[in-house]
Amino acid sequence: MIEARGLTKRFGTLRVLDGVDLVVPRGQITAIIGPNGSGKTTFNKSILGLVRPDAGQLLFDGIPVNGDPGYRARIGYMPQAAKFPENLCADDVIRLVLSIRGNPWRRDDELLRTFDLGPAMRTPVRLLSGGMRQRINAALAFLFYPELLILDEPTAGLDPVSSGALKDKMRRERDAGRTLIVTSHVLSELEELADRVAFLLDGKVRFSGTTNELRALTGEQTLERAIANLMTGVGPARSAA
Repeated sequence: MIEARGLTKRFGTLRVLDGVDLVVPRGQITAIIGPNGSGKTTFNKSILGLVRPDAGQLLFDGIPVNGDPGYRARIGYMPQAAKFPENLCADDVIRLVLSIRGNPWRRDDELLRTFDLGPAMRTPVRLLSGGMRQRINAALAFLFYPELLILDEPTAGLDPVSSGALKDKMRRERDAGRTLIVTSHVLSELEELADRVAFLLDGKVRFSGTTNELRALTGEQTLERAIANLMTGVGPARSAA
């Protein structure tokens, strides 16, 4: 579904993406892993059209993302920290998003019901807790049955019940054939969810493959130890794909 070919991006003298070659296949959960500054966010924002790469090509179902922006309507995005208008209620935010999308879109209200937001839907955003904002953030990402979901630290700030409900929703979407890209520093969480791992370091892909292939390559049984193994043995890209 997503294919990057030699993707490069600089911010001033800093090369954030350095010739990234990566395929994100349809119908799987792909974890993008790496330390801060490794290029994860820039890669995701390149898919969303929020960052324009300096070189290389990025394809969405074979279509260059810097062409017709209509492909963005097929993506659900959950940023790490959603910024809603502080004076609006959650109900107002949803109505605003619906008005932008237009009437033909079907709505997936499952998370709105599961999270039982209740009075929070009519409370100004500025008065909501971080966890409540994160629940609204998640519900909006899934609202229009997107083909591709990009979720950045999706469970940050959520209580265990809400976190479990969100992870269950992610698995159901994967099982329904949708594609998910997830970034998180909680590797135990990614171990529960991810079918594939792409490990970025210094703007380069150091590993791309399934979680089982990563364990076999490193000889480690947990994702956390496997990633630590990759970080301490940095060299040419190691791919099982």
